[in-house]
Amino acid sequence: MSSSPSSSEPITPRRSLLYMPGANSRALKKAQTLDCDTIIFDLEDAVAPAAKAEARSQVLDALALHDYGHRELVVRCNGLDTPWGLDDLQAFANAPIAALLFPKIETTAQIDAIAAALVALDSALALWIMIETPTAVLDLRDLAEDERVACLVMGTSDLVKELRASHTPKRENLGYALQRCVMVARHAGKEIFDGVHLDFRNLESFREVCEAARAMGFDGKTLIHPQQIVIANEVFGYGSDAVVHAQEVLAAWESALAAGKGVAELNGQLIENLHAEEARRVVAFAAALRQRSGT
Repeated sequence: MSSSPSSSEPITPRRSLLYMPGANSRALKKAQTLDCDTIIFDLEDAVAPAAKAEARSQVLDALALHDYGHRELVVRCNGLDTPWGLDDLQAFANAPIAALLFPKIETTAQIDAIAAALVALDSALALWIMIETPTAVLDLRDLAEDERVACLVMGTSDLVKELRASHTPKRENLGYALQRCVMVARHAGKEIFDGVHLDFRNLESFREVCEAARAMGFDGKTLIHPQQIVIANEVFGYGSDAVVHAQEVLAAWESALAAGKGVAELNGQLIENLHAEEARRVVAFAAALRQRSGT
């Protein structure tokens, strides 16, 4: 059984994960200027079959030509069961990126095949997987507990289709699936990111969905348009007030420990170890952002 990662492990902020279509060279260039935490170069859904090879080549060129700065870089490949998946994997196995993301993962056999191909190419890239079918949701423990899987990404658009459901503003009909996936991710000690919001020009509804996802426990939000970045960063990040409060919690907790006490008090509120642990995460998250920006 997996456990949650240690609070001492480095934190990588992943509030906003923006899909960039590999077939759009202008978008690949523009991504250098966007304030997202992660860029997912998309070779799958955003690319027509006739443009798959061209998109692969353009992303490779973009990685060589452009400076993406602090942004974590991920490539979403086509599945290995498609005509393009293995070529995608081979092209990016040793590219200057952080991870490969694979769609529609349902079985550990799929993970085995991807991992074997990466090992054969002497690749050290992390493996991210997409959860976008009923089978994946139901069998997620087997997938998430696999030590070769680093992060989980919800594919809510495909999940809605597979369920024969409908897209609703508040996604009440996906509540069970989303909550189950977050629960399993926490059990396995893996980060998990919410699916995209298709009504991308409606920023009010986007904020509501982000806030609900944050309250549910998601670590960040996958995006399809740059104008969604600011809201995702705000909702899935920590404001200055939250950081100051976390620092105060830690100070009170450490003072209590030094005095031999098992609890502390701050502004009339009881502080226990669980509060101190969350405060450490907030402070570490803020420190990671400052270090990234050089401030």
